[in-house]
Amino acid sequence: MSNKPSSRFDDLFSAARSTAQETSSESTKTKETKKSKSRDPDYVRTTIYLPKRLHQQLKVAAVQGDKDMSEIIEGLVDAWVQCEES
Repeated sequence: MSNKPSSRFDDLFSAARSTAQETSSESTKTKETKKSKSRDPDYVRTTIYLPKRLHQQLKVAAVQGDKDMSEIIEGLVDAWVQCEES
């Protein structure tokens, strides 16, 4: 046992940990089939610079559209490249 005095938050922390563990094990089961882009050899990580205002708008659009910001950027860049090639 620990000699550390108990905190009034111990029960709260304990409940949060057990909830997080349950959620983690459930999400692991559902996400096993989805491959992370960082581990996918077909993807390359890159950096872009955006004005803060535009970055914030992109984040909002991603949340509202239930997409990753990288999915939105990928689609826009792909469309631009296709337009440039024609």
